[in-house]
This record gives sequence, C-alpha cells and structure tokens, in this order.
Amino acid sequence: MGAPAHPEHPHRYTLSAPALPTTPRLCRDFVRGIFAASGLSQLAEAAALCTSELVTNVHRHGKGDVRMAATVRHDRVRVTVHDDSLELPSPRRAAGHETNGRGLFLVTALSDICGMTIDEPVEGTGKAVWFEFNLPPTNTKSTA
Repeated sequence: MGAPAHPEHPHRYTLSAPALPTTPRLCRDFVRGIFAASGLSQLAEAAALCTSELVTNVHRHGKGDVRMAATVRHDRVRVTVHDDSLELPSPRRAAGHETNGRGLFLVTALSDICGMTIDEPVEGTGKAVWFEFNLPPTNTKSTA
C-alpha cells in the first residue's frame, strides 16, 4: 500500500474541465488515479461514484466550468467540486420510478462526511460541494 501524505505536507491535485456530458467520466478517472497512487484503492470506487454524482450535478444544474480539487492528508481525503453557481444543491426524495434525484443521498451514504459552501473570494465565485473519507491510522513507530 502506498503511503498517504505526511501530516504537514498534504498532497493536492486539481482539475478544471468544461461542464460537458463526458466530464463526469473524466473526473471519475482522475479520482480513481489519485486514490490508486495514494495506496487507497479500496476506497477508489466509492470516491469515483461520489465524484461522478457531484460533477453530474454541475453539468445538469450548475454554471460554468467544473473545478475539482482532491487533498490527500495522512488521516483523510477530501474531494471538492466547484462551479460558478451560487445556488446550493438541495437533496430531494426521488420517487421509485425516477432515475434522477438520488445523487446527494449516495454521496452522504458512501462518504464519512460531506457538505457545501459558498466559495471564498480566493477560490473564485460560486459554490463548493465536497466529501471526505477518513483514513485508518498508519502503523508508525517512534525511534526516539
């Protein structure tokens, strides 16, 4: 298993893409690669699904390009999806026959924590929707 980032030096990956029908697949593959490179393959599919749901929401309901960031720390991984819309998504209950309307519930169910915020001025305009996976503690022994 690869080593997650050192506590003082998280690894940060970013991707910007137009909000097109093919963008969710591009972002899923990007996240799978990050998780595999970080030795977190056991979480890659759940993270890819969560990413796909958030990016699909941008394609369908957001505004502007998709800006994605993944930060790998020693204790957790956070994936954030930004777009230019100030409208925060609201989960809704999909009827049994509907094929849409379950994305945010899936993200909530699969991740350890998720949320949304209006972007700070340094990150641009719009909103950010994010999820995190907690990582198990690594077995490190002190030699002091």
